[in-house]
Amino acid sequence: MKRISEAANVTPIRFHDIRHTHASVLISEGVDIVKVQTRLGHSKPSITLEHYAHMMPNQDDEVADIFHNALSEDPLAKCEQITIVDLNASSKTK
Repeated sequence: MKRISEAANVTPIRFHDIRHTHASVLISEGVDIVKVQTRLGHSKPSITLEHYAHMMPNQDDEVADIFHNALSEDPLAKCEQITIVDLNASSKTK
């Protein structure tokens, strides 16, 4: 590997670094964790997640966009489907 790196005039890296980069790119691009696990030869997806969970795409923005779009569509049509619950209202029983 060192000889190839020198011939290509790039900084030498270990094979393990290439493997880690490969897995990181796949996960950050949204490839299913089971497919990455199989490709890396891990016995369980949980092993892959232990090492690469930090690379999982942040889906909070996507979820927020879905919620925003749902509320931004026709508000009157949505009102017929949504039940508003007042959590501050106290129920009085006698």
